[in-house]
Amino acid sequence: MQPGMKEKIIRTCEAKIASKGSNVGLSFYAFFANKNDDPELLMEVAHWWIMEMKLDHFEKAERIKSLVLAM
Repeated sequence: MQPGMKEKIIRTCEAKIASKGSNVGLSFYAFFANKNDDPELLMEVAHWWIMEMKLDHFEKAERIKSLVLAM
């Protein structure tokens, strides 16, 4: 996964945890704008989320952050 995307995922997870608590869940769409302006990046993250990590549609932000940090 692209380094910039990793950083964005971590920042988004940290912001959601700070505002909603450690039990907050996210889908991979949380890391993208409502318009599909970078379909290749969206598919890269979707592949990582669904095929590689086998994550559910919504996952705990804490878990997502730890998975990305371990990459």
